[in-house]
This record gives sequence, structure tokens and C-alpha cells, in this order.
Amino acid sequence: MFEEFSSGYYLGRLYVEPHDGDHAVIQQTDHERMNRRLYTDGEGVERLDAPLVMKLDGRHFPVVGREGVPSGTLALPPSVTDTTLPDRCEVFLAKPDRAAELLRYVGYEQGHAEAV
Repeated sequence: MFEEFSSGYYLGRLYVEPHDGDHAVIQQTDHERMNRRLYTDGEGVERLDAPLVMKLDGRHFPVVGREGVPSGTLALPPSVTDTTLPDRCEVFLAKPDRAAELLRYVGYEQGHAEAV
């Protein structure tokens, strides 16, 4: 779904759709799979529910997993984007160090997904 792009990001294509929630979401299984593949190192017990950090239209935002979202789809609340959303678009996914830096910068706490 995502491939190497730069020193700070992976690049992928996702279906993008609006939703009425408070934060950006993707399908729970996709979220866990991306966490496992891209954010874990296989050492000890690692979290698979930590937010992913994605970038679209120059804006970073945390993304959490949620049941009921179609696989390969990024559902965005109005607070994340005010532009007309294409059916499918390129989305950047921050690599682990960059994601941790962005989340620390905004004081992210588990359970609160504010725009970065």
C-alpha cells in the first residue's frame, strides 16, 4: 500500500472520503498492518494502536484505526481538509522518527487525534 519515498515519508495511494468523526481514520486491520510493517522493529512488545501520521495537501494529521471503514480508504473529517476530495489520491505516511517528532510537537496523547 505504501512504498519508500524519502528519508521522512512513505508514499501510497488511498481512496479518500469525508466522514463526520473528529479525526482521520482507516480500516482497523489496515491500521494494524501498517503499524506492524512500517513502525515496529520486532523487538519486545510493541503497540499496534499508535496513530499513524499522514500528510495530504501539505497538512499532517494523526490517523487511527476504526472498524467499518473500507480497506484502502482514508476517511477525513472536515477539520482536516476543506478541499474537494478526489476519489483516490497520493498520501504521504510519515516514517517512525518523523511521526514521533510530529506527535510530540503537538503534545499528542493516546485517544486525542488533533491535526498536526
